Amino acid sequence: MWNQFRTDAYEGMLAETITMKGYNGDLINAYFTRPLGPGPFPGIVLVHHLPGWDELYREMARRFAQHGYAVICPDLYHRFGHGTPEEVAAKARGAGGVPDVSVVGDCEAARESLRALPYSNGKVGIIGTCSGGRHAFLVACRSQGFDAAVECWGGKVVMAQQDLTPQQPVAPIDYTKDLSCPLLGLVGNDDQSPSPAQVDQHEAELKRHGKAYEFHRYDGAGHGFWYYDRPAYRPEQAMDGWRKVFAFFGKHLQR
Repeated sequence: MWNQFRTDAYEGMLAETITMKGYNGDLINAYFTRPLGPGPFPGIVLVHHLPGWDELYREMARRFAQHGYAVICPDLYHRFGHGTPEEVAAKARGAGGVPDVSVVGDCEAARESLRALPYSNGKVGIIGTCSGGRHAFLVACRSQGFDAAVECWGGKVVMAQQDLTPQQPVAPIDYTKDLSCPLLGLVGNDDQSPSPAQVDQHEAELKRHGKAYEFHRYDGAGHGFWYYDRPAYRPEQAMDGWRKVFAFFGKHLQR
């Protein structure tokens, strides 16, 4: 749980940029971090948001490592070239976005890389925010093998027919029956992507298929309420959300 470290405990971690084999055998960059020590550690695949593979996600990866997880955050935009996160995200948007099929493949590869580590406990979860929340849910439906998934304000889980594209040919909600692990959802009630009505629809579909899930909705919070670098940040709601994530992953990933 949050802020429960003992003051006499040793703490250390490794954090670095690595190259890993992703979808279709492509070599892509990823940010990898883990606690120092023999483990065993559960793993987390951290899925970055629409603004890109940025500093915020490196800090989030290190936060999970500080709490005892080995983390891989793959650069889903690697195939669009390199530059600042803003520059590469603009290239991705200009190309119509990252294809769902490559996101699934990159996240599967990250999961298997984590499981192959000699200090893995064999459990791997997935979490993302914004488009990464959508992707976390999509991957947990399209791929067997994750032990828990966290979807934070996942926009475009629910999609109208006219919003489908070659990169996003199926709305993730239509894959709900294939969800292969427990799901935690965090969303602000002031958000419009997803809107409260879309969250209701998402939850109804999970119930219809008998899926193990829990949703938490926050008054006074909108899209991106974890993002302390922008006006959307809501510290009280954000920290409650972090506590729920650690409790959820602790239940499903820790042995």
